[in-house]
Amino acid sequence: MAGSRLEKFGTVFSRIRDLVRSGVIKPSERPVWYDVYEAFPPKREPLYVKPHFRLSSRKQESVPEIFYREDDVRAKFYELYGTGPRPLDLSKANFVSTCQRFVEKFSELKSSSDLDDSALFEETGKILLSEGVILRRRGAPPVAPESRDQVLDLKLTDMLAEQQMVDSTQTR
Repeated sequence: MAGSRLEKFGTVFSRIRDLVRSGVIKPSERPVWYDVYEAFPPKREPLYVKPHFRLSSRKQESVPEIFYREDDVRAKFYELYGTGPRPLDLSKANFVSTCQRFVEKFSELKSSSDLDDSALFEETGKILLSEGVILRRRGAPPVAPESRDQVLDLKLTDMLAEQQMVDSTQTR
């Protein structure tokens, strides 16, 4: 269609009038209201006027900050332990991060004990360590390579023994 459909650049009447004059709309296809509007035009032409807002008169909407109790625990956890040696594995639907496990254990202990937060924080770290979750403090030296090699050697030895056992059962 010719022209713009925005009210900013003319009224509906002026756009239909121009479409009839240009031949895009046949006179027999013009809207029913067109003849009435042409016979009795309004006293004041309905034009689009851009609303003018003063910046000072507009009320500033402030969104309050939302903090939960466990946010303090999370902040202290990340400050003390960092994000950990591995990235988060979000491909698993039931994945629970180390930080989330820490927060859950902390809130569980907080509901059942009367310790202050710093002692409770340390106690939570000890309990997670006993459950097998290794928490390394930021700035602490990494695990010694020789201890990692010993573990690797044990695993390789176990794998080799299993492989030999499978081979010996298959040859019999």
